Amino acid sequence: MEYILKGLTEAFSLLLSMDKEVYGIIFLSLYVSISATVLSTLIAVPSGILLGTIDFKGKKLVVRILYTFMSMPPVIAGLIIFLLLSRRGPLGFLGILFTPTAMIIAQTCLVTPIITGIVYNGTKEKGKLIGSLAKTLGANKLQALLMLICELRVNLLTGVITGLGRAISEVGAVMIVGGNIKGHTRVMTTTIAMLQGMGEYSTAIAIGLVLLLLAFTINSIIYHFQQVE
Repeated sequence: MEYILKGLTEAFSLLLSMDKEVYGIIFLSLYVSISATVLSTLIAVPSGILLGTIDFKGKKLVVRILYTFMSMPPVIAGLIIFLLLSRRGPLGFLGILFTPTAMIIAQTCLVTPIITGIVYNGTKEKGKLIGSLAKTLGANKLQALLMLICELRVNLLTGVITGLGRAISEVGAVMIVGGNIKGHTRVMTTTIAMLQGMGEYSTAIAIGLVLLLLAFTINSIIYHFQQVE
């Protein structure tokens, strides 16, 4: 118990001292996760709305595939991106393996299905009702779409925040494609895993406290908007 208390004390001291390496890791984590979430949102929101409002042959299969990707293990996503970006892979000429860009791509692949699924579920529940209401009010297609987006605002925000939470807490994929290189691709989750193995608990606890604070903030935002709805 004593070494845990000592670790906590040293962790708070490390955070208050504004340690350059620790905060560099924190800011890189935020940069990668936020970038991936923004890219995922741009892809997932239109995809989720289209999937929820348009009927087509094979839709049930597409939805099943989407739900499968929502629970895809991060190491699988990381392995696929690694193989694509490796020197012998089809995208090896880009030379972005073991860079923050590769980590953003990997997290985007993980987050996009999650946001898409949440938006799709919300659209499926409210889409037909809003469509009928818009038609009754004489709205055109653009006005009907804007009305639907307005009604889905909580679902959209929940999807984005949930995606950000998944991205910022992910370790397997970014470890594979980023390599956990000091000062270059080392993020909070990979650093904690490495430091735990090295027995450097104070730094691991410091970064873990920041990660817990971010997780608490993200979940608080989701809870707040769900209660408001």
